[in-house]
Amino acid sequence: MKGIQFKKDLHCKEGDQNFGINYQELVEKIPATTYITSLDESGRRLYISPQIEGMLGFSISEWLTDPQLWFRQVHPEDRKRVLAEFFKSLNEGLPFSSEYRLISYDGRTVWVRDEAILVRDESGGSQFLQGFMFDISDIMRTKEALQKSELKFRTIFERTALGIGLFNMNGKLMESNPSLQRILGYNGKELYGKALNELVHPEDEMIDLEPYRRLLSGRQEHYYTEKRYIRKDSSVIWGRLNVSLVRDKEGEPLYTIHMIDDITEWKQMEIQFLQAQKMETVGRLAGGIAHDLNNLFTILSGYSQLSLLSLREDDPLRGNLEEIKKVTERASQLTHQLLTLSRRQILNVKVVDLNLLIRGMEKMLSRVIGEDIEFFTVLADDLGRVKIDSGQMEQVILNLIVNARDAMPKGGKLVIETKNIELDEEYCRTHLGTRPGPYVMVSVSDTGCGMSPEVKEKIFDPFFTTKEKEKGTGLGLSTVYSIVKQSGGTIWVYSEPDKGTTFKIYLPRAEEEIEQIQSKDDTGELPKGNERVLLVEDEPSVRDLSAHILRKHGYTVFEASNGDEALRIICDHIEERIDLLITDMVMPQMGGSELFDRVKALQPEIKVLFISGYKDSSIIHSNGLNLKKSFLEKPFSLNVFVSRVREILDQKDSFTKGE
Repeated sequence: MKGIQFKKDLHCKEGDQNFGINYQELVEKIPATTYITSLDESGRRLYISPQIEGMLGFSISEWLTDPQLWFRQVHPEDRKRVLAEFFKSLNEGLPFSSEYRLISYDGRTVWVRDEAILVRDESGGSQFLQGFMFDISDIMRTKEALQKSELKFRTIFERTALGIGLFNMNGKLMESNPSLQRILGYNGKELYGKALNELVHPEDEMIDLEPYRRLLSGRQEHYYTEKRYIRKDSSVIWGRLNVSLVRDKEGEPLYTIHMIDDITEWKQMEIQFLQAQKMETVGRLAGGIAHDLNNLFTILSGYSQLSLLSLREDDPLRGNLEEIKKVTERASQLTHQLLTLSRRQILNVKVVDLNLLIRGMEKMLSRVIGEDIEFFTVLADDLGRVKIDSGQMEQVILNLIVNARDAMPKGGKLVIETKNIELDEEYCRTHLGTRPGPYVMVSVSDTGCGMSPEVKEKIFDPFFTTKEKEKGTGLGLSTVYSIVKQSGGTIWVYSEPDKGTTFKIYLPRAEEEIEQIQSKDDTGELPKGNERVLLVEDEPSVRDLSAHILRKHGYTVFEASNGDEALRIICDHIEERIDLLITDMVMPQMGGSELFDRVKALQPEIKVLFISGYKDSSIIHSNGLNLKKSFLEKPFSLNVFVSRVREILDQKDSFTKGE
């Protein structure tokens, strides 16, 4: 008991030589509370240093006289744990160490670290517990603040829609957030340890090599770029990448932070927008070229037909002229495709049942496809109607079928399917130019070689082709694209290498009844006449040919090279009736529509036939003209030209706008 008496004297007997005043001052000035606790049943405090009063506000006498004070002041949430730790240390004879909260006299919460050891007597028996209590409130508040900060940033890391990955300096992924896992299609364990180049599209691996070098050298703090990434399911996505570098206190690189925003939808819309721009640019060029070419083809076709009419059946020159005529017709078809690209062709729009149109093409398509390809149709019984130009839609289907056939040189399966579709807001949000509502879908699917993403991005570009030289013009799919767009529809392609291709066309559903197409018999002798015709054409060769044909068929022809000349002729013959005005739509200074307005003011009963190789429907429709009655496309055949002139002249009433 000598040790305990020694400790009692520590506080009660000032100047006791067994302890020494210097030691007492030392104990009572250190930044911790020193205590000695009895291990008998009372558990009373044998000693406690005065620091306890500043720490918790209770007097020393209260601690020495109230054995339960410590137990009562331990925070209720910590009490069970601390007692368990205390008794475990006591039973095992080990030092006691714990961090817990105490409630002060004025109700404050004080964090302490309690460190105590067992003091034994000479025989090894436990005498008392001697310990120190340190006030660690400031440390714990700092720790708590750090934990809250860590929690806040951990929450941001885990819940942000931005994909975040931490890569070590060897390019291995150390940590990923749920968004990155969702974007790439892997779980966290699967992503851990993956190399950066395993996730990036092979063609994009070197895109940011130079910015990364500048980042390591300290010449820049972070950089942005766009890359393609390969998901677990092998699909490709576009990501906008922000890379920054974390360094240690000495400035040595620790790891890089890669933040990835999935911009696949945005990229698709950008591609669609660029496609539309390209089509518009090429269309403007194609329209101008086609206008000039059609004038030339009109001349070639017209004179070859006139020459053929003058030759005997056995004339040796007939074969040459017929070949010129055929070549001219083929060239004219290419020009028609150019006009389709320019979207300056006039559509003969009718309400159509696509199922009937496809069934009417089946025999012809079977011959085009060949015997080594299995061809069948899946047509919806209740298919809605669409408002389209039947001839152009047949061209669309034929082009897609030929494209599918060429993708299956060793045979395969080809399917045409129709279906009623309702496009919703979500679909239209990611497909530029599409509006929600009811549509009719027609799709063409094949099991052919498919396309890479790079090829798929370019397939609708004019003159782009993957076929060998001399085997493709590159106008087929671009023509399809233009026809569908001008018809108010949209077209999308789904394809992967070695997995085939599907083209899906969505056309707005029409509510009107189907219009019956009446066939016309073009056989028989060409009609003639004796009426007076004013022919206005700025291209001399076309004007000469047209006048020659008209005079050959009995008409009196007045020729003018522009609108001013035409008006002078009208004024010079004001007392004489001119029955028909034939005019080019697009001419310098005064177009055909304006000329007709001014001529009709002078000759109210005059009729009109517009001719043009540049079919800008917006110009004609804006003037309220009836295209079926009043328009003829260049290049035209002799038969069609003469027949149309006679048809207009035979109309009972004079032509007026809007008829």
